[in-house]
Amino acid sequence: MTEKSLAVDPGALPTLAVAGLACRRGDRLLFEGLDFAVRPGQIVWVRGRNGQGKTSLLRLLAGLSAPAAGVVTWGGVPLRAAGAAFKQRLVYLAHANALKEDLTVLESLQFLARLHGRDTSVASLEAALRRLNLHSRRRAPVRTLSQGQRRRVALARLLIETGPSLWVLDEPYDALDAEGSAVLDAVLSSHAERGGSVVLTSHLPLAVARPAPTVLELGVA
Repeated sequence: MTEKSLAVDPGALPTLAVAGLACRRGDRLLFEGLDFAVRPGQIVWVRGRNGQGKTSLLRLLAGLSAPAAGVVTWGGVPLRAAGAAFKQRLVYLAHANALKEDLTVLESLQFLARLHGRDTSVASLEAALRRLNLHSRRRAPVRTLSQGQRRRVALARLLIETGPSLWVLDEPYDALDAEGSAVLDAVLSSHAERGGSVVLTSHLPLAVARPAPTVLELGVA
């Protein structure tokens, strides 16, 4: 049977759905029988003990690894068939910032924007950096930044998104101070309000009030 291809309505975000999902790391079963959906306008907070499979789950949702069992669909279509339509609407931010040490802050953000086919204009990128209080450091090499500043550069990638998309974020609040956390709260809320969706992990309590995050607890029967 031939799988149908995914036709995405540019004004709407498909639902990401998980059915019977299982994940193994070597001989160890991290989780199994996982069923949930991530709908437009929703924030899903994945929680669980260290080693329970939170990062592994995010990689499955981003299509970066294959499950031991079950399926992940995007608008009713398996991720492998969704192809470019899925990748164009996905923003995946890993726990590591994946920034090049010798590029400047502005060059790093411009590289990420170009890689994902987003607006690379200096005005747009500088506006994102200004929102995260990094404008004054835009010409500084990444190697000179603190961990918190590096995280802000990575998060600035979110601010160049203008339409509904799926954000899969691994510990986005890591190394942020109170000011940076408050900015990220507002960014997540605005994204959900325009029809975007978010799946994230965080070891810190979430302060996002609108919409109230849906909690997915791994390792709980």
